[in-house]
Amino acid sequence: MRNRFADVFYDLGLKDDRLCMVVADISPAGSITKFREEFPDRFINTGVAEQVMIGLAAGMALRGLRPFAYTIATFTLYRPFEFIRDDLCYQNLPVTIVGIGGGVTYSTLGGTHHAMEDIAIASALPNMSVIAPIDPDETEAATRWCATQTRGPVYLRLGKAGEPNLSKGAETEWEFGKPRLLQRGQDVLVLTYGPMSGVAWDVVCGLRDKGQSVSFVSCHTLKPLDTDTILDLIRAHGRTVIIEETTPEGSLGQSVKASLYNSGIDKPVDTFSLKNEFIHSYGSHTELLAVHGLSAPAILEKLGA
Repeated sequence: MRNRFADVFYDLGLKDDRLCMVVADISPAGSITKFREEFPDRFINTGVAEQVMIGLAAGMALRGLRPFAYTIATFTLYRPFEFIRDDLCYQNLPVTIVGIGGGVTYSTLGGTHHAMEDIAIASALPNMSVIAPIDPDETEAATRWCATQTRGPVYLRLGKAGEPNLSKGAETEWEFGKPRLLQRGQDVLVLTYGPMSGVAWDVVCGLRDKGQSVSFVSCHTLKPLDTDTILDLIRAHGRTVIIEETTPEGSLGQSVKASLYNSGIDKPVDTFSLKNEFIHSYGSHTELLAVHGLSAPAILEKLGA
């Protein structure tokens, strides 16, 4: 996802000189080196000063530019939170906050680099939109949308690298605010988003191996959440499974269950998310997810499959 974002942002930058990049202490900014070298006047590294990164982006947006604020997810969102709330959201400025490595993607760097609560925090902010693509192709579509949208601030949550393209062959194109049916079934509905969608796909395959007909849906836009479409999908299936890499509080699962209750719909929904606790262990992304109970075998066992 990170590399696809960088390639698309560079291509967009060739055509629109309003696009700028503000980063915080990730020099030489890894995958976005090409943009930095070709457009040095449109690339700013504030160093370990995330508050300055957001303040600069706000000022640039007020001057008519289209800045993207980019760094590791924890530092993009948590450290400059008040600046995001007051400078971006209060003024409703079209700045894209790119959080690399949402969830526990930076598994080997420990809890300080685990963005476990980012979905809840970003979603709680007025005017903020929240997008978490499931793969590089959706990352490209979301980046193109962010570069031209006029709604206001966006939190774009990305993985790091190596995510499979799960949306190839989807029935519909990526559209902001719309859940995307990637594969159609009749029995079980699996909703997911973000870089752990590979685990969700393994669950889909495991259920199919047990004879279940499974629909696989990308809920890439978490705010605004299209609850009408989600409830229609839930009504059309016997069982729903939500798999996500975030804490339970403020999660997609919690929002969907609240919508079901408010709508008086009685349908079974199984939710799987990160634990609401710090995990004091290290390992690969897959290993950290497993510690949180988010491995395909563990999920299938709980589903009785």
